[in-house]
Amino acid sequence: MTPLLSNENSFIVLKLFKMKSNEELQKDVQNAIKWEPYMNAAEIGVTAKDGVITLSGTVDSYSKKINAERAAKDVVGVKAVAEDIEINYGASHKQNDTDIATSVMSAWKYNWNVPEDRIKVKVEDGWVKLEGEVPWKYQADAAKNSINNIDGVRGVSNLIKVKSESKDVLEKKDVENALKRNWSINSKDVKVEVNHNRVKLTGLVHSLYQKEEAGRLAWNAPGVWSVENELAVIY
Repeated sequence: MTPLLSNENSFIVLKLFKMKSNEELQKDVQNAIKWEPYMNAAEIGVTAKDGVITLSGTVDSYSKKINAERAAKDVVGVKAVAEDIEINYGASHKQNDTDIATSVMSAWKYNWNVPEDRIKVKVEDGWVKLEGEVPWKYQADAAKNSINNIDGVRGVSNLIKVKSESKDVLEKKDVENALKRNWSINSKDVKVEVNHNRVKLTGLVHSLYQKEEAGRLAWNAPGVWSVENELAVIY
């Protein structure tokens, strides 16, 4: 009888599910941040404990803060990221709140994914607050992502609500099929619940990337107003 796994494949499977030590995970995250363009790894402190990564330090732009967090989330074995990075722009790049608000509105004009007439922006001490209502989640994300490279920004609160204008009935099977089509997600491990315009995801995934990708795919379904992403990350 032919064995289900050769010795070589058995080794690969065992290696895949071998838990990383805190030191190994810390080093992997540090290397991931170092690999990001324009990032100075020496600016970012990284600690790891049982799959939870804590980022600290001081950077000179909001985009560096976002990129460090994204790089950490993409590392295999990371279950959660706690971010405690401060931003110090220095006198040469400091903008007042009015300048930041003006820059935000200007950035939106050149992004056709942002329905700027539906979104209000408020800036207080460099912190940008977005409010309004849009028909698609990607529009809310585009509004937030357009701010990443604006000088003076210290953080963003994205409070934009999604209220779909689609007349289609939200179907559970549509969300399930979208998950099945994605190469990175084992749809058998994800349970989809649909209640009117709301989707709830439960089950298991093996990375933060998979969790966020499953949530993104659920948001793409016509008629979705909210997604509760309760997927647990295991490794």
